[in-house]
Amino acid sequence: MDPKRPWECADMSQVRAEIDRIDAALVDLIAERFAYVERAWQLKKNPGEANVPWRIQQVIDGVKTQARQRGLPSEMIEMVGAQWRNMIGWFVQYEEEKLRQQEASSGGPRE
Repeated sequence: MDPKRPWECADMSQVRAEIDRIDAALVDLIAERFAYVERAWQLKKNPGEANVPWRIQQVIDGVKTQARQRGLPSEMIEMVGAQWRNMIGWFVQYEEEKLRQQEASSGGPRE
């Protein structure tokens, strides 16, 4: 079944079905992003490489710009930035922990 545009929805059940479709796609995209984070920590050498402030800011600025270009209200733009900062913070902690575990099991940082 093809997705409906918002104005094509004739009732709330259609609106809810489209929101559920979008939510499922968002979860799939987050899982795909996580797979790249999983690969990223494998390419890094030590826990200090997990937190890259300039890159975090670059990503957050990018999603906020995209949200702005899509015409979202300013409050939503800030919320998108905050959500990304939260998600990235979790990913950074995840990478740091994986790298610490790897360091501990190998006896020190990788060369």
